[in-house]
Amino acid sequence: MLAAAQRLRRSSDFAVAIRAGRRAARGAVVVHLHLASAGLPTEADGEGQQHETIEPVHAADAARAGFVVSKAVGNAVVRNRVRRRLRHLVRERIGTLPAGATLVVRAQPGAALTPYPRLGLDLDAALRAAAAPQTRRRSDGAKRRRDGAG
Repeated sequence: MLAAAQRLRRSSDFAVAIRAGRRAARGAVVVHLHLASAGLPTEADGEGQQHETIEPVHAADAARAGFVVSKAVGNAVVRNRVRRRLRHLVRERIGTLPAGATLVVRAQPGAALTPYPRLGLDLDAALRAAAAPQTRRRSDGAKRRRDGAG
C-alpha cells in the first residue's frame, strides 16, 4: 500500500496531473505524469493578462500517485482488484519518480484480463514514454519530402 503522503486524494490533484502532465498509453494503462518543474499552462483573460488555471505542485513534496479505474473495467470487485494491482506496481516504482511528481494511472477496460506481469510491463513502458523528453512529431509527408521520396 502507498503511504498517505504518496497518495492523491483531492480531485484538484488529479486535475493537475491530467491537465498539465504528459500522457502516455501502453497496453492496458494510461499514465499522466506531471513533473513539478514543468511549466503550468496559463489562460489569457479578456484583458490579455495570463493567469494560472491550475494550482501548482510543491516541489518539496514526495512523488504522489492516484488511480482511475472506471466502471468500463468491470464490476466493483474487478475494479478493486485492478486498483490493488496497480497500487502495488506503482509502490515499487514511485521511488524512481522525481520529488514533487504527480502520477495518475488510468486503467483501460482490458486491464481486468491482463496478467499481473504484463500490467507491470505496460506501466513501465508508459512511465518511460511519459518521462522521456518530448520530441516533435513529423507527418509522413514531411518525412518523405525530407528523404526525397514521393
